[in-house]
Amino acid sequence: MRRRVVVTGIGCVTPVGNDVETMWKALLRGDTGIGKTTIFDASNFPTKISAEVRNFDLNTVGEDPERWKYQARHTRFAVGAAKQAVRDSGVLDKPLDPTRFGVYLGSGEGPQDFDRFTKMMLAAMPNGEGFDVAKFTQVGLEVLHPIAELEQEPNMPAGHMAALFNAQGPNVNCLTACAASSQAVGEAVEMIRRGDADVMLSGGTHSMIHPFGVTGFNLLTALSTHNEEPAKASRPFDMNRDGFVLGEGSGMLVLEELEHAKARGAKIYGEIAGYGSTADAFRITDTHPEGRGAISCIKMALKDAGKNIDDVDYINAHGTSTEVNDKVETLAIKQTFGERAYKIPVSSTKSMMGHLIAAAGATELIVCLLAIRDKVLPPTMNYETPDPNCDLDYIPNAARKAKCDTALSNSFGFGGQNITLIATAFSG
Repeated sequence: MRRRVVVTGIGCVTPVGNDVETMWKALLRGDTGIGKTTIFDASNFPTKISAEVRNFDLNTVGEDPERWKYQARHTRFAVGAAKQAVRDSGVLDKPLDPTRFGVYLGSGEGPQDFDRFTKMMLAAMPNGEGFDVAKFTQVGLEVLHPIAELEQEPNMPAGHMAALFNAQGPNVNCLTACAASSQAVGEAVEMIRRGDADVMLSGGTHSMIHPFGVTGFNLLTALSTHNEEPAKASRPFDMNRDGFVLGEGSGMLVLEELEHAKARGAKIYGEIAGYGSTADAFRITDTHPEGRGAISCIKMALKDAGKNIDDVDYINAHGTSTEVNDKVETLAIKQTFGERAYKIPVSSTKSMMGHLIAAAGATELIVCLLAIRDKVLPPTMNYETPDPNCDLDYIPNAARKAKCDTALSNSFGFGGQNITLIATAFSG
C-alpha cells in the first residue's frame, strides 16, 4: 500500500501578510499587497509597481536579524516561513530521527548586489569605452563580500533550512520558474511515499523585485504597466488584463507520512493526494496554445489522487493576468472537466499578492488547505469586464462560502513546466 502524505504545518511571508492567518484574512477581504516599488528606484522602468513584502521582522519568529544580515532577501523570507511551519507542526517537539527529515525547496536565485557591481563597472569603463578586466577584478576583490556572493546561489536557502532544523535527510532545490515550489512539494511527497523520508520541509522562496528581474520581464512584455492604479493592475481572466505583477515571499509546508503524524498526535490540515508534472515541449516563454501540457498535467494529478472530475470542489488557478496564460488555462480546465468546468469555482489569488514566482505554487497550495479547513473560497479581485475566452466561474471580487473537500492547484512556468497538486480534506 502506498504511504500517504499529510500536511501538519504551514507558514508564509507574503505581500499581504507575514504569517498564515494574516495572509488568509487579507485574501478573504480582497486586500491587495500591490503598490509602488520601493525596494529600488523604478521610476524610469515601464513597470513601476510590485507586490513587496513589508514590515517583515525576523524577531517575530525568534531569529536575530543580525545573524542573517549577509543572507539574501529570499533566504530571510524562507527562515520566517519555515520557522512558522515547523513550529506549527510540532514535529520537533518530540525526538525525531534527523536522517528521516529532509528539505525540498523551489527557490530562486538571490538578488544581485547592484551597488558593488556598478562600482566594478565604473572602474573597468571609466570613460564608457573599452573594458579593463584587470581593473574590474581588482575592484571586485576589494568591494564584494564572499558570503553575500555565495548566497546568490539558488540552493542556499535549502542548506540553511537543513542547518536550522537539523534536517539530515534528502536536501534538494529545484528552480523551474513559476512552477518551482509546486514541483518541490510534489517531489517531496514522492520521497515520503517511497520511503526516503518520514518528514519533509517543502515549499519555496523568491524575490525578483530588482532591476535585472524587472528588466527581464519587461523585455518579455509579461508585466503589467498599469502604474496609475496599482491595486487594480493584477486582473486575472479580465478582458483588460495586461500582464502580471511581480511579487516576492515564501511559503513553507511540513509534509509528513500519515502514520508518523498520527503516532505523535499531530493536527492535520489535509492530504496531498495528487501530483502531476508535464512539459509543454513547445516554446520557452509561450504556453502551448491548445494547453496540451496543462491538460495532461491536471489529468495526471487526478489519476494520482484517485479522483474523477466530479470530485473537485475548487481550483486555485495559476491565473497570472497575462492574456495568453489565462486564456490557455481556462481552455485546459474546460478540456479536462468538460461541462462540469462551468460548475467548479476558480480563483487567482495573484490578483491580490502578485506573482511570487518560485514561491507562488507552495503559497497557493497553503491557500487551498485553508479553503478546505474553513469552507470558504478566496476571490479573484479586479474581475470587471468578462472575456469571451475566459468564461468560467472565477469567484469575482468577493470570497464565497462553499463546500471544499478537494482543491486543485495549478502552477505553469516559463520553459513549459506544468505542475498540478491536489489537496484533500483528511479522512482518517
